[in-house]
Amino acid sequence: MGLPAELDQAGVMPHVSVRERDVVDGVRALAALILLNRLQVSDLSLDIRGDVGEQGGPIPGHHRHAGYHPGPTPDRASQLGIAAVLGSSKHDQCGGHRLDPRRYDPTVKRSIKLDPVPDLRLTLGRLNGGTGHPVQRMTSDSVWRASRTPAGAATLHLEATDLEVTGTAWGPGGEWALDHLPRLLGADDKPDDFPTNGHRLMRELKGRFRKLRIARTERVHEAIIPVILGQVVTRKEAHRAERRLLEAYGEPAPGPEPLTVQPSPAVLGRLKYEDLHPLGIGRKKAQLIIEVSRRASRLEEATSMSSAQAVARLEAIPGIGPWSSALVVGEALGDPDAVPVGDYHLPNTVAWALAGEARATDRRMLELLEPYRPHRYRAALMIKMSGIGAPKYGPRTEVRSFAQY
Repeated sequence: MGLPAELDQAGVMPHVSVRERDVVDGVRALAALILLNRLQVSDLSLDIRGDVGEQGGPIPGHHRHAGYHPGPTPDRASQLGIAAVLGSSKHDQCGGHRLDPRRYDPTVKRSIKLDPVPDLRLTLGRLNGGTGHPVQRMTSDSVWRASRTPAGAATLHLEATDLEVTGTAWGPGGEWALDHLPRLLGADDKPDDFPTNGHRLMRELKGRFRKLRIARTERVHEAIIPVILGQVVTRKEAHRAERRLLEAYGEPAPGPEPLTVQPSPAVLGRLKYEDLHPLGIGRKKAQLIIEVSRRASRLEEATSMSSAQAVARLEAIPGIGPWSSALVVGEALGDPDAVPVGDYHLPNTVAWALAGEARATDRRMLELLEPYRPHRYRAALMIKMSGIGAPKYGPRTEVRSFAQY
């Protein structure tokens, strides 16, 4: 674990004894290991993510903390030498914070022209991640999004102008991500076909959200994990559990933005309930996450099916009902008619907006949305995005955690 030969020959520490020099070598090598473990792996341009991924996966029950990225093995670190650390910038040693984009070469670029150009925040903000999430980050004029494609992990940077959307991709899945970029931006969606049926509010919302398109991600497993975590809990509980899951078993996304790729099905499929309980995930949800991960290949086939067939495939798994299947089909297949039946707030919101009724059942919600078929999901989504909400009479639902039980 001595200094690299080129530093030794250059006369580093020429006036100390061999014993003293060995001690200093050891201290410097230890410092190198500590600093290298704090670097983002992609910043070193090395394929040394040995503790995560499709093959090895993390050790079950070994939870990584936020901001931690796997570092090189001791043997690899000694090969790199202290020069790798001495040559790195101050920002490189910040434990996974923003790095210089110029140090990463994008795989490919592509520009998409749609009329009108979609609003990126409206179109992608509802997807897994939303804003300020480890897998997706939004600015005033662009979106960063990490995803696990069939070809591998990918990071997309999307920028919109008045004429087009330009996408830049990093990672082994970059080409796949850009090939499917039109569908992600809702190129197959037909927002102009939305029937307002003479309703004043819906006519107003159609104009207000004319740049909203129903995105199609074509990634079923990525869509279904957050949906499972959101079953029968508050949004805060669901987001907290998802963040902990990403911190524990996700992996750094390729490219300059510090995002996290959702854990792979191979990793989640090898876990046990005991591995997920400390993250605040209850037994039924943990077992369901493990089950859908083990069946991920079959579930991904749903992207080539009709919405009805995809729903049947999803609901064949115990624990996946109409609410969960509709949300997955709406995101993965981009179905503008997939209404999530069983939502806690949506029936009241829709009934209040369309009929002035403070409380409603799923049956009543479907009755009110029927005139807007095949855009019922779009109608409900626009109402929700508008900020309209039914009166609230009771206390807020208590935010719980299973991690300490």
